[in-house]
Amino acid sequence: MSKILVLNDKFENSGELELPASYAEVNPHNLYLYVKSYLAGMRANTAHTKSRAYVSGGGKKPWRQKGRGGARAGSTRTNVWVGGAVAFGPTNEKNYFQKVNKKQKRLALECALAQKAEAGKLFAVDSLAVESGKTKDAAKIIEALNLRDALIVKDLLDDKTLLAFRNMANCYVVDASEVNAYLVSVFSSVIVEKAALQTITKEG
Repeated sequence: MSKILVLNDKFENSGELELPASYAEVNPHNLYLYVKSYLAGMRANTAHTKSRAYVSGGGKKPWRQKGRGGARAGSTRTNVWVGGAVAFGPTNEKNYFQKVNKKQKRLALECALAQKAEAGKLFAVDSLAVESGKTKDAAKIIEALNLRDALIVKDLLDDKTLLAFRNMANCYVVDASEVNAYLVSVFSSVIVEKAALQTITKEG
């Protein structure tokens, strides 16, 4: 069964918690679908080419249809001419949205949490508040656990803690309402307040 490592105030291991047994039974395909949908939603969709309808010029037939020994041509703005249109190019009208229903989102999050717990990279602590608001104090948390990077999950995010963590390139801090399967899976470790963990794991 997946175990959550419980930390004390000094961020030392002081016990374990268990995720609900159902978390380990979730099909990982739900996580794949959610991450795929999340990344698709982040696409800028700025690539755009012009079809013949939008390339200026080319209103006159470049030469007569017959008699000159060359191929016929009706416009200088077709896709085979330099300065012409692009055939089948990308347009910014394309919609990359991929629907994932509410239940799949929930299952994806459960799968992501179970994978982190299975790897021993899901930590629970009473409080993650950095009252000083200083980055050096926030860094001590990561250094104490010897982590490469981490997702920090607070029950309610305060300004001081956000200020302390936001300059750390290897950390990202959110409150319990913003946690999703993509954020959990993209970071190698997750540190969560116990109150936030109850919010995340409750039936929803």
